[in-house]
Amino acid sequence: MNWISNFFTSSIGRKVIMSLTGLFLIIFLVVHLLGNLQLLANDGGEAFNAYSYFMTHNPLIKSVSYGLYLFILLHAILGIVIYAKNKKAKGSKYAVSSNADVSWASKNMAILGTLIFAFILIHMGDFWYKMKFTDQLAMVSVEGLDVQVKDLYTQVKATFSNPIMVGAYVIGMIVLALHLWHGFQSAFQTLGLNHGKYTPFIRGLGKVYSIVVPLLFAIIPLYYFFFLK
Repeated sequence: MNWISNFFTSSIGRKVIMSLTGLFLIIFLVVHLLGNLQLLANDGGEAFNAYSYFMTHNPLIKSVSYGLYLFILLHAILGIVIYAKNKKAKGSKYAVSSNADVSWASKNMAILGTLIFAFILIHMGDFWYKMKFTDQLAMVSVEGLDVQVKDLYTQVKATFSNPIMVGAYVIGMIVLALHLWHGFQSAFQTLGLNHGKYTPFIRGLGKVYSIVVPLLFAIIPLYYFFFLK
């Protein structure tokens, strides 16, 4: 068991875990986006409320969600640890080369990660907490389900009618895009998954992903604020 402790406390081990948790969260973002896109269906929120009910009542999804919370926390903590270690050792802001050609995002990943973590707390407090631990949401019927479900859709509409919250979500997605711009390809590089044939594709895929996914997330609050008031 000693090797496990050594791995977790070593510089290489922390970076590997950071990369693996990052890739898991990258996959999760796609799944979460597909569910949130139900908000664009013109059905009064039925598809989204059905999706929310499924995500909170399916035993497998519930089990995976606990792993998700752990990975988010672990990814954030490791990011801070790596930042602190590199700043102490080299005076740098993050685990990157001091070469002037590195991107702004790569030099400020710790700051971007901290902002994203703060955004996640706001997001979960506004939706996840209210749905799981309060009675603030009304119960509604959804076609195809034999039970009434919590009306998370109405809470989404209320949140995205607030210009401050819409602005926070859009800014949050801009920060996420910057974080992913460097983090996507960096995760593969840290894991040693570099190849002259495939690395350019991974780098290009990462850039497309870092733009498209946050953009689609940002479109939802903007759409609600400007068109569904």
